[in-house]
Amino acid sequence: MKRLIFLLIFALVFCSAQSRSIIPRPHPHPSLQISNKTQNEASCSFTVVIRTSCSSTRYTRDHISLAFGDAYGIQVYAPHLDDPASRAFESCSTDTFQISGPCTYQICYLYLYRSGYDGWIPYDVTVYGYNSKPATFYYNVKVPGDIWYGFNYCSGARATSSAATK
Repeated sequence: MKRLIFLLIFALVFCSAQSRSIIPRPHPHPSLQISNKTQNEASCSFTVVIRTSCSSTRYTRDHISLAFGDAYGIQVYAPHLDDPASRAFESCSTDTFQISGPCTYQICYLYLYRSGYDGWIPYDVTVYGYNSKPATFYYNVKVPGDIWYGFNYCSGARATSSAATK
């Protein structure tokens, strides 16, 4: 009986050590290219809600940029959302931004770019668009400096390219 219990405990420990989280984690994208051209003539308004983690520094002087888009390669770029005077990105806070850009279909990728030394930690980012359901991307980890960092759930992976821009 003791051997059976030992084997059962060993099997549970071994299996749990081998399991992986089903929660997707953000990843770096060293070659994300920011599109400066308008993919279509229409302009749409997006609401972007960024919640800063309570694990983040009390306030940040980091420069924060954002790029998101759809599976068809339509991209919206928002440079330098940061503004220390507005107290944006303080620990445990929520900041809402109105961003204009080309009209997209369902948002399926989102990357953040952070430069600075404070080590800002976003909790999550939600994008509300005209032609799509809200898309939420969960971070709750420190965004590495000077690299695009985030998620790409697009099946066609059109959010990839060869030159990085911030």
